[in-house]
Amino acid sequence: MGSESREGNAPKVVLVTGASRFFGGTVVARLAQDPGIERILAVDTMTPSRELQRRMGRAEFVRADIRNPLIRKVIDGGEVDTVVHTALLTRPPAGGGRAVMKDHNVLGAMQLFAVCQKVSSVRRVVLRSSSAVYGCSAKDPAKFSEEMSARTPPRGGFARDLIDIEGYVRGLARRRPDIAASILRFAPIVGPRLAARGVQYLRSPVTPTVFGRDARMQLLHEEDAVAALTHAARRTVGGTYNIAGDGALSLSQAVRRAGRIELPIPFTVFRTAGRLLMGPVMREFSAEQLDYFHFGCGLDTTRMRTELGFVPRWTTVQAFDDFIGGAALRPVVDPAWIDAAEHKLLGLLGAGTGAHQ
Repeated sequence: MGSESREGNAPKVVLVTGASRFFGGTVVARLAQDPGIERILAVDTMTPSRELQRRMGRAEFVRADIRNPLIRKVIDGGEVDTVVHTALLTRPPAGGGRAVMKDHNVLGAMQLFAVCQKVSSVRRVVLRSSSAVYGCSAKDPAKFSEEMSARTPPRGGFARDLIDIEGYVRGLARRRPDIAASILRFAPIVGPRLAARGVQYLRSPVTPTVFGRDARMQLLHEEDAVAALTHAARRTVGGTYNIAGDGALSLSQAVRRAGRIELPIPFTVFRTAGRLLMGPVMREFSAEQLDYFHFGCGLDTTRMRTELGFVPRWTTVQAFDDFIGGAALRPVVDPAWIDAAEHKLLGLLGAGTGAHQ
């Protein structure tokens, strides 16, 4: 894939937003290792940590706000040809409400892509998006393809922001057909370095789930998310792509693999009393997360392989297991013991191993 990605207009000057955070900073660090890229501009309003700056190597950090028109000076003056936009808030920041989050996400993207449209040197734009744009409902298909949209309008602010931002990217591609605009819709991302973000749900010995539902989840390893962004930054293929690991994992399997005990409760209780039961853990859940644990979301990744030419290294199950390993959770119940008991029970019932998925 390396030689293939070098064909055509290989990137020379790349600008990455959100450089002080995990995705932006790690993408900068990976691109800095590519000798074919002459210059990398790492942009954010906050200075990256010392460790992240060390990993960024030769990249140049620029303290700038993409909502400020001065971002044009950075892009135009630097003759930037490739912009990778990762600076997205998934939830309102501490001390700021939904309005602050929307201002950062939507107005920031609007300003950034307006500048990309005006600057002639820009030839490639990559957006970090999410499968949250598909929403989660009982009406959903088994797998969403990129042409599909949410059957029920998403409730969460993050998903609504992304729908607007994707619209700006498509508008940019229409007005500047010479720009290859790629939208990467990531499945929920997990991994050892992101363990602190999502693992609280599984920290409690008893994990509440939705009674009568067993959400099927597709996940993406954090390493594959970074690899997909850097891969797209090097290619001239525009379009929208679902990015997810192979296979799926039901929520009940995930709870078992984490060594927790499942407590199925009605969704109304899950959404209200569940938050009280789990204390600060579920109180921080976004509307997208609550819906995801209720319904799940399947993605068709054919286009990712055939058109983008990207293949994740980690399957959904491998990504989840690495996430749990990185979180250093102590199992309440040994998952191996549950597996052995389940196989024994199936044997007593006379069921073949094919009955156990």
